[in-house]
Amino acid sequence: MDHERNQRRFESVYSRKIRAGKRRTYFFDVRKTKGEDFYLTLTESTRKFNGDGYERHKIFLYKEDFNRFIDSLQEVVEHIKTELMPDYDYDEFTRRHEEYDAQDFEERDDREEYDDEPVERPVAKPQPAEPRLETSDTRLNSEDDMSW
Repeated sequence: MDHERNQRRFESVYSRKIRAGKRRTYFFDVRKTKGEDFYLTLTESTRKFNGDGYERHKIFLYKEDFNRFIDSLQEVVEHIKTELMPDYDYDEFTRRHEEYDAQDFEERDDREEYDDEPVERPVAKPQPAEPRLETSDTRLNSEDDMSW
């Protein structure tokens, strides 16, 4: 029963995936709380050099912080672009990613898995779970909820 409750609690209701090169991907997931509120989870997922899994870093962003977060992010990015590196061609990366995605798209069978378009996921209705004995090894941790 706890597993089922955790599954609903951390379920994404809307996602946006941004591939950033061959090893790094960013995920923007809107999640629903028990109190029918919503928050944003920002995740950086980096493939390990040895190919043995992924390293993930998360930020949880709540509605009361949205405006200040966006304002500060825009301010520091603008500072870098205008004050620290004004001569740098920031569109270079956009062109590289478009070329990489176009080349990579031709080699892929499953386009949807790598699509950078927003994905709206309907909230799933809970399925009855089989009763089971829960031990410390079987509990689902919010950090283990990687649904991508």
